[in-house]
Amino acid sequence: MKLLISGSSGLVGSHLCQTLYADPAYETVRLVRKQSSEKQGTTVLWQPTSDCMDLAIFAGVDAVIHLGGVNIAEKRWSPEIKQKIYNSRVQSTSLLANSLSQLEQPPATFICASAIGYYGERGDERLDESSPRGDGFLTDVCSAWESATQPARDAGIRVVNTRFGMILDKEGGALGQMLTPFKFGVGGKLGSGSQYWSWIALPDVVQAILFCLQHTEIQGPVNFVAPDEVTNLEFTKTLGKVLGRPTCLPVPAWAIKTIFGEMGQELMLCSARLTPQKLQAAGYEFVYPKL
Repeated sequence: MKLLISGSSGLVGSHLCQTLYADPAYETVRLVRKQSSEKQGTTVLWQPTSDCMDLAIFAGVDAVIHLGGVNIAEKRWSPEIKQKIYNSRVQSTSLLANSLSQLEQPPATFICASAIGYYGERGDERLDESSPRGDGFLTDVCSAWESATQPARDAGIRVVNTRFGMILDKEGGALGQMLTPFKFGVGGKLGSGSQYWSWIALPDVVQAILFCLQHTEIQGPVNFVAPDEVTNLEFTKTLGKVLGRPTCLPVPAWAIKTIFGEMGQELMLCSARLTPQKLQAAGYEFVYPKL
């Protein structure tokens, strides 16, 4: 199976590509903005902010996996940063979806990243893929991001929108950022600690993408979250226990809002209690079902 992958230098994309390189059943082609020294796989240049693509890029491709987008937690959200977050996702997705819709023999599948930010602040309400969107900046981004895949869907291509939860990996992602203060014994709950943090381990992200690729009955939005529902307080206690460090220094909500602004509210204090309904219904078995 020939795969075309964007965002291959990111946390998910890099681990996905390494898994694919080890499997002779897959031929992996990476869409890149500039050439790199990496020797594995084949690369093709593209400009995700342009208006058109060379359609020859898609020749013989069975599936496209789009994981591109700037880091949403790298900097406090200024108007300029928010525009970059939005454009890096929506523009690139529109370019790919519109290009795919023009092909006489398009790939069978288009897997495009999304996020659980789609649901917004929902308290302790249990949510699955059929739940309506919420409110907020990330909700607007995710809604537009998923809508941008519509041209591919209209062309008869199976589209999967992977709504990623908080991705855990000790070397990167949210967990990588949290480890340092906890190791120094200055970790603690954020705000009330009652907000639900829907998480997923990086190996499950990779395996679930491959699962969606292989299970053609799966389409539309798919919650990429573990079945284990935990609050921020429970997450904090578990992390402290694993590291053998105290977790007695809570960070009040007002401090998070003051330091991080809107980003702190939506990424740290927002509550979304999700279930991976579609993955479980299709028979996916999580590598890490519990925290």
